[in-house]
Order: sequence, then C-alpha cells, then structure tokens
Amino acid sequence: MQIHEGLRQARQALHTAGLSDEAARDAEWLACHALSLDRASLLARLRDDWPSPESHHAFMTLIARRCAREPMAYIVGEHDFCGRIFEVGPGVLIPRPETELLIDEALRRLPRHKDTRVIDIGTGSGCLAITIACERPRAQVSATDISADALRIARRNANRHHAEVAWHDGALFAGATGHWDLIVSNPPYIAERDRATLMPDVVHYEPPQALFAGAEGLDVIAGLIAGAPTALAVGGTLLMEMGTGQDRAVAALVHAQPSLRLEDVRPDQQGIPRMVIAVRTA
Repeated sequence: MQIHEGLRQARQALHTAGLSDEAARDAEWLACHALSLDRASLLARLRDDWPSPESHHAFMTLIARRCAREPMAYIVGEHDFCGRIFEVGPGVLIPRPETELLIDEALRRLPRHKDTRVIDIGTGSGCLAITIACERPRAQVSATDISADALRIARRNANRHHAEVAWHDGALFAGATGHWDLIVSNPPYIAERDRATLMPDVVHYEPPQALFAGAEGLDVIAGLIAGAPTALAVGGTLLMEMGTGQDRAVAALVHAQPSLRLEDVRPDQQGIPRMVIAVRTA
C-alpha cells in the first residue's frame, strides 16, 4: 500500500468519527509522527509504499486514538509553546495559545540584566516557568503544582531546555517563601456547571484538577488573589489567566484586597478578556 492510500483511509476514519474539519491536518501530522518525517518529506513520498506493514498498522493505531478524541498533543507526546517543544501527557494541561499572553507581559516586566524572583502557580507542564527561566536567566524561578505527575513532566521539560527552576509540590504557593517580583498563573477556572459544554478531547482526557475550580470556576483564582498581597514584593505584579465572562468577578476580588491595584485586563486574540494584571501597592 502506498502512503497516500493510507492517508486516504485515515481521513475517512476521522470524517466518520466526526472530525471532518481536522481530518486532513491530523492524518498528515500523525503520518509524519509515525514515519519520523517532516511534512515536506511526507508530501514528497506520497507515492512510496509504507516502509512495512507494521509501520502502516502503527499509523492506523494512532488514527484510532484520535478517532476516540484523544488530543493530538497526547498522541504525539509534545506541544509547542512560545517556540519551544514541551512534553505533555495525560497528567498535564495542554498549553493553549492564549497563555502565551502571560509570557509576553512577563518578559516585558522582567529586566534582562536584573535579579528578580518569579513564581508560577499551577505549573502543569512547566511551560510558563521554563520559558521565563530560559528567556530571563538571571531570574530566580520557582513553580508549584498539586499534581506529582505534572511535576515529573515539568522537571523533564526543564532538563530538556536546560532551565533552572525550583519545583514545589502543593497548592498555591506550596511553602515557597519570600517575596516575589512576579507571580504568573494559568489556574483552573472552568465552572463545574460548564463541564457538559466542553469538547470530548478536553473533558475526557485532560486532568480535571487543571480545568475545574468550583461552582463559578473562581475557587483557585480567589485563593491566589487573596494570597498575592502577602507573597508579592511591594511593586510586584500578579499576571493571571481567567475564563470567559469572569472579568468582573475577578476585578471585584482584586478590588477587595486593599494592597492590590488592578492595573489592566487584557483580551486574547478573540477579544475575550483573558489576562488580569494586578500590582501590589505600598
């Protein structure tokens, strides 16, 4: 069987599974993964035979996993974030493009040639902490998570990118002491009532503790905002992602803290308020 015939079979299987919009892209991506080829090389070899029946079977096994709605990032075991490749798996949230907003703002606020202290709350794959550590080598970066599985993957990602990060197992600041110049966090913020509205790729595969945070989705956000005045140095900044429609509630939580000032609420590429910026005042 030639490679293009296997791709046609795969596209049909994905269409049948209800993945019509992604069928061509996902089939090519998984073929590249199965054959260890980049896309240009794959397209140049469409009339070649599959290297072996086993290689074709391995490819169709990957397609079957995608038909079951397993996320592509989990199937291939990695995902791009801010131009770096991070290992991901069922124990960690898959990094989203909107989370890169936190990195853009964090790097803008962290001088290249100054010693600063940064903590990432709920680090998951470690993508925020590691990216900051790589881009600002003079920063002292720590990260926390309640998931031992996530921290194992985060440590491997740090080794992969030669990043110096101190890892802490636990909720919120998890015993990471001292005052921080910057707190970054992509916390869980989905309301439990919205569980049924999520795509199967998300709700059936990604870790619930990284997604859901109580009836309104604000439980972890509220704890983070309450802890920020004590954890931040004077003039320090909290950069935090939030969910659709949460901007007013989150702003109210910030305003309730006398030593926090709400500096800005930034939209994502879809125009949805997505990032909260709060600063600790004197």
